[in-house]
Parts: sequence; C-alpha cells; structure tokens
Amino acid sequence: MNGYNRKSPQKRRYDMPKYAVPPKKKSGKERVPQPKNTVAMLNELRHGLIYKLESQTGPVHAPLFTISVEVDGQKYLGQGRSKKVARIEAAATALRSFIQFKDGAVLSPLKPAGNLDFTSDEHLENGIENVSKAELVELIYTLMLPEKKSNLTSLEQPTLRPQIFCMSHNATKSTIAVDGQKKVPDKGPVMLLYELFNDVNFECMNIDGAQNNCRFKMTVTINDKKFDGTGPSKKLAKNAAAKAALASLCNISYSPMMAPQKNAPLPIDDKTSSMELPQIHADTIGRLVLEKFMEVIKGQEAYSRRKVLAGIVMTENMNFCEAKVISVSTGTKCVSGEHMSVNGAVLNDSHAEIVSRRCLLKYLYAQLDLQCNQATAYQSIFVRNTDGQYPYKLKSGVHFHLYINTAPCGDARIFSPHENDTGVDKHPNRKARGQLRTKIESGEGTIPVKSSDGIQTWDGVLQGQRLLTMSCSDKIARWNIVGIQGSLLSAIIEPVYLHSIVLGSLLHPEHMYRAVCGRIEKSIQGLPPPYHLNKPRLALVTSAEPRNQAKAPNFGINWTIGDTELEVVNSLTGRTIGGQVSRITKQAFFDKYGFLVKNLPGMPNRKVTKDYGETKADVKDYQTAKQELFSAFKREDLGSWLKKPIEQDQFGLVE
Repeated sequence: MNGYNRKSPQKRRYDMPKYAVPPKKKSGKERVPQPKNTVAMLNELRHGLIYKLESQTGPVHAPLFTISVEVDGQKYLGQGRSKKVARIEAAATALRSFIQFKDGAVLSPLKPAGNLDFTSDEHLENGIENVSKAELVELIYTLMLPEKKSNLTSLEQPTLRPQIFCMSHNATKSTIAVDGQKKVPDKGPVMLLYELFNDVNFECMNIDGAQNNCRFKMTVTINDKKFDGTGPSKKLAKNAAAKAALASLCNISYSPMMAPQKNAPLPIDDKTSSMELPQIHADTIGRLVLEKFMEVIKGQEAYSRRKVLAGIVMTENMNFCEAKVISVSTGTKCVSGEHMSVNGAVLNDSHAEIVSRRCLLKYLYAQLDLQCNQATAYQSIFVRNTDGQYPYKLKSGVHFHLYINTAPCGDARIFSPHENDTGVDKHPNRKARGQLRTKIESGEGTIPVKSSDGIQTWDGVLQGQRLLTMSCSDKIARWNIVGIQGSLLSAIIEPVYLHSIVLGSLLHPEHMYRAVCGRIEKSIQGLPPPYHLNKPRLALVTSAEPRNQAKAPNFGINWTIGDTELEVVNSLTGRTIGGQVSRITKQAFFDKYGFLVKNLPGMPNRKVTKDYGETKADVKDYQTAKQELFSAFKREDLGSWLKKPIEQDQFGLVE
C-alpha cells in the first residue's frame, strides 16, 4: 500500500492533459485596480507639496476641518469632517484648475499662459466648478489606469475619451527648472507627444532633394492639425515634426537655449524673461524664408546651389500670421583684392547674412521714399519724429528677425562646428574666445586679427596682400551696437535693431550669445542715446538643416521685397554675373541717400557736397557709437577692428 501510494501521484500527473491550466484560486472578489485618491494624483503632478490646517470649526463631536495646499504659488482650500477628507478636497480643488471640461466630459489641451501659471481662473468658464469630485476622480482614474477602461461598461464610460492637458505631470516637471526657468524636457519629443495625446498619426510625405540634401519629410496629425518636420533621416524628421507639434500645442521647446548652461545668456530684463524666441515663432521665420527662396529661385534653378541661406522677416506687433519676408540671399565668399572699386561699384562681402542686411537697407530706403509723397506716406513703416533729433523713426511694434541656416562665421561658429557639441564649454576663459576674426578673399573660414592698428592699404592689396573682411559674428555684434540701418540712414532715422536671430543649425547658446553681444556687454560704455547694446532673442528651428558638404559656389543670389526677379552676383568680382553693378552696392545707396536728402520732408540739409566717406563721418552719434564699439573690443583684449583701404570710400554722387 505504501508503494502504491507513493506512485499514484506520479500516475495521476502523467494522465493529466499536457497543457492543463492550474485551477484558479477561489476568492470572493476579483482583484481590480484601486483608484488613486486626489492627494496621490496631485503629488504625482507636483512634488513636495505641504498641506496646512487652516482652521477647525464646529462642535467637538462633529468638527469641520479646513486644509490648504499651495500649488505654483496659488492656495487651494478643502473642507471635511476629518483632516483626511479635507486634504482630499483641497487636492481635488487644485486638480480642477489643471483640467478643462468641454461639454461636461472632455479634458482638452490647454494653452499654457506665458508665465506657465496653471492656477489661473481663466479656463473655468466651461462649468468646471459644477463637476463633482466623484466625476473628477473617475475621469482622471480612467486616464491614469488605461487597463480599467476595457472593464468599464458603456454606462460608466465618458461620452468622449478624456485627454490629459498639454502641460501634464511629465511635461511640466520636465520643462520647469529652478527659479522658474524652463529647460529641455527629459523625454524625447515623439514619446512625450504620444503621452500627451491619444490620436497621433505620423506619415512620411515625400523626399525632397531639391537643395542637394536628401531630406525626409514627416507629417504628424493631431486633432486634425498637421505639423511638418524634415531631416536627413526618417527618425530625425519624425522628431522635428513632434517638436513642432509640442511647440505649437503645448509651448514645450527643445531649443538649445533651454538647456542649462554654465555661462548662460543673461535675461534681457529680469529673471522672468528669456533670450529665447518662442519656438513656434522661430519655426515660422525659418519656414517663410525657405519658402520664399524656393519661390524666387524658380526658373533659375542653376543658382539654387548654396551653403548658406539667410533672410530677414518683418513683423508688426509680433503678428507672425501676417509676417513679411523682406530679403532672401545666399553666398559664402568675399571679393578678390584685384576687383576692389574706387567708386563703390562692387560688393565686398557676399556672405548671405551680410547680403540680406544690405537688402534690408534697400527696403528701408524704399520705405523712406514713400514719405516723400504725402499720398503714400501712410504706407511707410516710418513716421515723422516730432520729439527727437532724428527726423524719422520706425512705427511702434515693427520688428526685424534675421534667419541664417547655420551659425555665422567667426566667434559664434569656430568653437563648436558640430551639431552635437552640446556640452558646456570646458575652456570659456581661453584667450581665443571672443577674438575678432577676419574672412579671407576668395575663400572660406576665418582667422584671428593680428594686434595691429587695423589698417589695410590699397597698394598693398593690389600688390598681392590678401584683402581681409571682418567675420559675420563680428559684424552682427557691431549691428547690436550701431544698428542695422548703416551710417548714411543714421542721419535720417533712429537706430534700428534686430529683434531676434534664428538659426537653422549649430546654435550653441554660450558661443552665440558671446559672439553677438556678450563679449562686450561689460566694457561698452558712453554710447550716445538712443544707441545701446541690443540683445537679440535667439532660437533654433525644429527642422534643423543638415550639413552640406558640397563645395561652396562662387556666386550668391539676393532678392528684396518689391523686386521682380532675383539678382545673381559673382562673389569674387562683386558684380552681377553679367558684369553689371549690383543694386545693393555703396554706390546705389549713396544715390538713394542723395535723393532723400533733396526730397524728404523735414530734412535740415538739402544737398550732399562731400564724398561717401566724408558724408558718413559727419553722422557724429553713429561714429561715436562705432568708436566705442572698437574701444570695447580693445579693452577686452579681443583685437583691433580691421578696416578696408580708405580709397574705397572716396567717391561722390553721380551727377
């Protein structure tokens, strides 16, 4: 019997089906996920909250407790017959401020306020106060426990699937750093987008190789809204599309300007302001310039080859829906010394951003021309200045934004030539940082200026000495002191400054900020009002432009609003490919200046009697500001500004 008993269990196991399922343990109730109370939910959204007992009223046998909790600087109260219930009510009140109900049952994406204050009462207009705590808990419960959704009966389910508001726990926690300053989210854009929205659909639209860069284009559709992203791979294009969607719908930015930096750019006004241009605005600027380039190059695709593309966009009252592209240009070369002109008939510097600024000058002259006729004066972006020393000034709210598809040559680019150089500068105090640098004729790249008096001679250049031109980083730093209007127009209008600079690639905040304004901010002094140190806002577009390894062409194009066709310039000769004088040369602008002096209402002098160089020298405040700029560079031991041979400016008006 004992032997039989020992073997029988083995026999029974042998007779069982091969894939038998072990019997379930019987229990009175099936285990279901337990909902979190509002305190737990709120603690997940905001860490480190402190609940305080505000008061206790009522008789001893039936007390009424009032508990408060402070979230983002706003206090929320809750009452209950016990401290626990009062704490749950306080948390529920706080959670209501995070969620907007539409038609009584939908959690819709919110547009966060500029100060990221989600405690504002502005979004309580749709009857959120009428939503009970039970409904609130159920809706958030179904969101936080998706496995329970399938177990809900049709009667239990909301009429529409709830969506978490844009600045959810993950987004808010990721984008807010110490002192209220935002930082780059910890999660990737695609993952974060899937977390924030239910209906996310990516689609590879097409492959665009028109710009000699094989680029993928991805489109993401969210709530019937489409957002595009491009990149050298499908993955990068998908990331770019997700970044664009997050920037537009949730004000979440992945810009390098958001990353913590050791030598972070200083805010413009105070700790609450930022040097970052909002991502959605940056993307709009980049898209407008690229679209305009593709439009103006039609019919002359042979000249679409380029390494650097730049453009200037104008907005009024920061209304980007009606933004205008003022100029578009390409180019990376400077004129050869043998082609220098004694009558201002060549373009010395054909780098794209420099050419775009010259196109802007052409536009400013055209806008002042409108003031010469009373019937067209109202169309001008300028108005008469009745209370200042300058006859004219820009209309209030007019801003100019510079777009460059890569970091400007010189100090902004030389120390971080690759996109992934995102680490903190390990040697910020090296003497090479911030040094003035020059471009060389007929070539690319820059070299530091020598410690000299900054003079180039005409005969020296003609005898073979290479003609040197200050780098784009240095010229932009100059614009941020003396303005972008140039010396001639400074006799007519108040200084005009760039509101923002948007890059298509290679935005490294420390280097860029130092290059365009930071290296002289401590030493600049004695500027005559209204000249000042301008600190433009900086941004990187979400669809960063890939590096173009093709050899840079020897030509560049330029187009200004109002032009019927683009102009193609041979960068080495400084003239058009047909050998004509460009429409944006010194000579062309001096002629326009002479016309304005003669015809513009309110001008004190009506005749230009001196040559180009002497006329510029007579604009005292501009020259004072320029000399202060040069002195600031010297005080910082960053080198001397290198000037062109003075013979280039010794020409007069054509009679």
